[in-house]
Amino acid sequence: MHYLPLLGILVVVAGFALRLNPMLVVTVSAYVTGLLAGMDPIEVTRAFGKAFNDNRIIAIVWIVLPAIGMLERYGLQQRARAVILGFRNATVGRLLLLYLVYRQITAAIGLHSTAGHPQTVRPLVAPMALAAAEKQHGELDEATAEQVKAMAAATDNIGLFFGEDIFFAIGSIVLIQATLATYKIDLTPLELAVWAIPTALAAFLIHGARLLLLDRKLGRKPR
Repeated sequence: MHYLPLLGILVVVAGFALRLNPMLVVTVSAYVTGLLAGMDPIEVTRAFGKAFNDNRIIAIVWIVLPAIGMLERYGLQQRARAVILGFRNATVGRLLLLYLVYRQITAAIGLHSTAGHPQTVRPLVAPMALAAAEKQHGELDEATAEQVKAMAAATDNIGLFFGEDIFFAIGSIVLIQATLATYKIDLTPLELAVWAIPTALAAFLIHGARLLLLDRKLGRKPR
């Protein structure tokens, strides 16, 4: 009897194997699991409602993504490219270096969601970087274009990853503190955050050098 609720896992496996709608499969699986565990349909529905209410911040995604999609449909990427083409001295390295500064500073003060791959990199930063690269290099081949887009994504990752640890009220700092405590090393979150500053600076210098090297590479126009 205690193993019957595990049949809900078989529903998930079968649904994904048949390539059914994932949302429908997970919902049916949850109902099957709840009913086999002795809950009535109203209790299962109530549990769904409570989970949604407890995690309602997740629903913000369903507002942000359509808004970004609509902006892209009406020319957001094209306008971003046009802005960069209007600056005479704009280069990929300089543009991404400015974005790296912004990303690290905002992450360091806890504003992690003000930028990111869906919010800024795909609709804004990557198109602007591509436009700057075309100004430097001329028409880009596929490999070079992919390298520029990858560098735009990497800049966001590095800025966030090494900037967020400077903000002491974050889960990663708590995890580091708890891990060190098991080895009898007692440090406060603020002390850990302070020691994250040299690492963030080193990451900025190293990635900044990579961006400038990319600038030099793109500055060599093909003959």
